[in-house]
Amino acid sequence: MSAERPVHPRRTVLRAGALTGLGLAGAHLAAPGPATAAAETAGETGGYLVGRGLADATGEVAEVGMMGYGRFDQQAAGLHTRLRARAFVVADRASGRRVMLIVADSPMIFDSVHRAVLRRLAEAYGRLYTEQNVLITATHTHAGPGGYSHHLLYNTTTFGFHRKTFEAVADGLFEAAQRAHDDLAPSGLVLSHGTLTGASVNRSRPAFDRNPAADRDHFPDAIDPHTTLLRVEREGRTVGAVNWFPVHATGMSGDNRLISADNKGYAAYHWEREVHDVDYLADGSPAFVSAFAQTNSGDMSPNLDLRPPTTPADFELTRAGGLRQYEAAAAQLDTAGVRLDGPVDSRLVYVDLSDVEVRPEFTGDGRTHRTSKPCVGASMAAGSMEDGPAFPGFQEGENPFWDAVSDSVIYTVSPELAQAQAPKDVFVPIGEMNRLYPWVQERVPVMLVRIGRLHLIGIPGEVTICAGLRLRRTVAEIVGADLDDVLVAGYSNAYFHYLTTPEEYDAQQYEGGSTLFGRWQLPALQQTAAELATALRDGTDLPLGPKPPDLSGSVLSLQPGVVLDAPPAFRKFGDVLVAPRENYRAGERAEVVFAGAHPGNDLHRGETYLEVQRQESGGTWRTVADDGDWATRFHWKRDGIAASQVTVTWDVPQGTAPGAYRIVYHGDAKSAFGAVTPFTGTSPAFTVR
Repeated sequence: MSAERPVHPRRTVLRAGALTGLGLAGAHLAAPGPATAAAETAGETGGYLVGRGLADATGEVAEVGMMGYGRFDQQAAGLHTRLRARAFVVADRASGRRVMLIVADSPMIFDSVHRAVLRRLAEAYGRLYTEQNVLITATHTHAGPGGYSHHLLYNTTTFGFHRKTFEAVADGLFEAAQRAHDDLAPSGLVLSHGTLTGASVNRSRPAFDRNPAADRDHFPDAIDPHTTLLRVEREGRTVGAVNWFPVHATGMSGDNRLISADNKGYAAYHWEREVHDVDYLADGSPAFVSAFAQTNSGDMSPNLDLRPPTTPADFELTRAGGLRQYEAAAAQLDTAGVRLDGPVDSRLVYVDLSDVEVRPEFTGDGRTHRTSKPCVGASMAAGSMEDGPAFPGFQEGENPFWDAVSDSVIYTVSPELAQAQAPKDVFVPIGEMNRLYPWVQERVPVMLVRIGRLHLIGIPGEVTICAGLRLRRTVAEIVGADLDDVLVAGYSNAYFHYLTTPEEYDAQQYEGGSTLFGRWQLPALQQTAAELATALRDGTDLPLGPKPPDLSGSVLSLQPGVVLDAPPAFRKFGDVLVAPRENYRAGERAEVVFAGAHPGNDLHRGETYLEVQRQESGGTWRTVADDGDWATRFHWKRDGIAASQVTVTWDVPQGTAPGAYRIVYHGDAKSAFGAVTPFTGTSPAFTVR
């Protein structure tokens, strides 16, 4: 056992800077450097500079409430895969305009994170990257740590705010953005579209069926099979890709206790680590970066049998769902696609969704309507029965008992609020609670990004496919774009729960009960999207609108941190408590139990809690897997009051080279005086035959 933490290259390392392009600083594009000249000599076409970046954004992995299912009992107890942030910068060399897209393996992007990343970008780059040209979106994994919002509703299952997770998420996203900025180089962009079925199902069919034929006919199977790929090309090679496909990241069940990037995380991992295995830069980031982003996935479930998955079957179901998304994206590399050219531009405004007057041309009934203060319906408390129910005693649709209790016992709803929220029977008037303490966000960002012919509508919530279709049609008509080239970028820049069509809202399924601002919320956002599209088309600016307040000074943290760690009696930190077998074959699981410490002492962001190492000729050990790999799992549990047991498993992959292997665990122990000391535990060697 050693206090030193050696650095083991986990893949073949390329020459430092081999794929690092032209870094840009200041408001205008820098003069071409050597990387630019080389790329132009190689025949790069198009007027874009593109940068790619990847970073670790994993928060706490033990004793933190997990985000997504709204369950108090889902407390993290280890790590399945690390959560990554992937960033892309596209700059138009003609105009100097640029946009940044960050796709995070994260449950949601809250205003807290949006604000923190923008602040870090401002400190590093001045006014080069602002809220007007940075789109941050989440994959919506339901197996990530929570506690990083500044709004109370999302921290109830995490016992308040978790500073370590918040900083890990914000730092990871910013680090990915930095790497994308430093990687800027002349590149081609190719846009293509495909169809993916067998990867999603409509989990709210009764609500979907209420939509008019013009919407339903666009989705004959009640799913959105549209898969879009934006690929980055340099010197004839694809070096990056962003895929958009709508499906919930609910492959991992509510019974799972390991932090995981779910199906979209696996799709990206597979393309980066399992397909492009050796293309790694000196800093450990891959030369190929792939992001799998969300679109209008509000009613799209990966659970094709419309039943919540169970653990441990959910691991393979998650992998299968991610593999389908990867295959559909990678297949588009064989198509010509459309090489993009044209402007890069963007607009963002803030809208107070609690008080929007919606004009008749958007309401659909020829009359003016208003949104209202946010309210929770009883069907929201039920959760999505197809992906994972939340609180017992509630159901989707009508909840007469709870409606009666709320109407007669808890509060009385004003006629104006009741009318704006109808036919929702208000269960929790959360907007009224906002007067006392900020529970949910009311002033939200809405964004529109253009990269050539591609348009992204940044919506801070979960948009159903028909709601997304109406937003897309609104923008496409104004800017004159093909509908396929206009996408909703859901889960972007903030979070306001769901967005349904008024007809879907009337069904008061889970999605309708979670559409907080009432029946006219979608028309209000169509109105906003139309204003953004008009400004983008005409090259005009819009007032920023009512920016939300900074809540960083009023967060509540109720869960105490780690007090101290102690090894089991007569043991040292890192000791092997249960050794592996002597021999394994491919397909079997190697397992080691160590005397460990609490993982919250050091989150190992950008590092690893574990390594699987193979003995090379000459006796040296080379790392072949770490805690970011699909085949490894890191389990933590308490052993008494202060002791911990850490179990590391490795599912030996098919094709693993025969030889001697070992498992290494990196931990950090906290003393009674608060000092944190790193340690390492190493298993006996075992043979893979």
